[in-house]
Amino acid sequence: MGRILVLYHSNTDCTSDMAALVAQGARKIPGMVVRLRSCDEAVAEDVIWADGIACGTPTNLGGIAWRMKKWWDDFAAENWGKCDGKLCTVFSSQGGHGGGAEITCQAMSTVMMNFGFLSFGVSDYVSKIHTLHYGCVVAKRPRNDHDKAACDRLGLRLAEWVAYFVDGRKSLHPLLTTKADDAVREALAATAKAAGVPLAVPPPRAPVVLANPAHTVHVVVTKDVPEEAQDRWLEMAEVLAHHTWREAGGIKYAFIK
Repeated sequence: MGRILVLYHSNTDCTSDMAALVAQGARKIPGMVVRLRSCDEAVAEDVIWADGIACGTPTNLGGIAWRMKKWWDDFAAENWGKCDGKLCTVFSSQGGHGGGAEITCQAMSTVMMNFGFLSFGVSDYVSKIHTLHYGCVVAKRPRNDHDKAACDRLGLRLAEWVAYFVDGRKSLHPLLTTKADDAVREALAATAKAAGVPLAVPPPRAPVVLANPAHTVHVVVTKDVPEEAQDRWLEMAEVLAHHTWREAGGIKYAFIK
């Protein structure tokens, strides 16, 4: 079960709106436990607890907000050397397009790398002209669809990497999940355009919410599997589990060796 912290500072609720969407994206991976904390609420234990962290700051005068920088300065005194190998990503709101948010994201990533966090880029496009290579950036608050999608995708990608690297859930590699979904949508769009027909857009990913969790029924089935076949069996089981978690109210499979 992966653990994710979304840590942010926000003066005008713009960055906090982004943080909520990032947390929403992270929760789309089943089993993820997500904490959403402002700099005023977060304590050092939140960072130590997390396997992955998304860190968000407003762009102030082209750089990191001083409250966010101070939080990490204070954290360093007692916690240096305790974060090596944790995953991280960043996001920032700015006063307007071209306001320096990508520079801020790079500066924030540099701070995180000083602590030993492993920072990653995101190659995805959430629209034809909007991506988040260095982190998610928006002008003011995320109001339009592509800004909201970028925040959501950032959290989802962090959760996918935590699931893959920390939990060992190989079927949740982005090339098998979100990027595969994107490729399908692009193929459908190209086919629809060539045929001159409207595009049927598949529904977005969403977290599972059972209609009535009180009526959940657990069935345990045991099966003897030869030792030499167990790895392959668990691989297939992981794929089955992944493809069933989207079905709210349906069967969710979990396999334990």
